[in-house]
Amino acid sequence: MTLSDQDFREKFKPIQIPSSYDISDILENRAIFALASLGEANGEEVFNRMREYEPGIKEVTIKFIKQYLFTLYEKGLLKGIKEGSSIRYNLSKITEPNEGFVDPERLAP
Repeated sequence: MTLSDQDFREKFKPIQIPSSYDISDILENRAIFALASLGEANGEEVFNRMREYEPGIKEVTIKFIKQYLFTLYEKGLLKGIKEGSSIRYNLSKITEPNEGFVDPERLAP
């Protein structure tokens, strides 16, 4: 099955991190915010961070979160490192500035 350009853009759109944890937001956005606040974590750690923000969150939610993060990982929208039977996910944020310089004389025309 071939995706149209619009379908492809929708399916593989970049992840947008919410500016805050909002209990009324969709579960996916809350999970991404929790992952971003941790920097790097597996599904269970993301759920535990969400529990800090939302103490009443249901335990069955962890299964959905793990599946959601794995789906993003499979699409290449999240980076991850396999760690035993789980994956430690991260958003690949640059946290240190690049070093060095660019020599304008050596740039291709």
